[in-house]
Amino acid sequence: MEEIKQFIEDQKNILNKSIVATPKDRQRLEQFANANNGVSDILLMQMSIQFGYIAAIEELELIVNSDYNLI
Repeated sequence: MEEIKQFIEDQKNILNKSIVATPKDRQRLEQFANANNGVSDILLMQMSIQFGYIAAIEELELIVNSDYNLI
């Protein structure tokens, strides 16, 4: 279980240090999307991917921390 918790922390830290900023929440992602008016769509796409990945990792973290029996 500790290895899974370490994996989660490692993944969160990797995205915090990437070149593209990961939005803190959906509202900030939507604000960026509205403000860029179709410019930097590749950047918006990467931000969206990272935001989705963080959401999945945080969901996994909730499951692990709740001692939910996955097997």
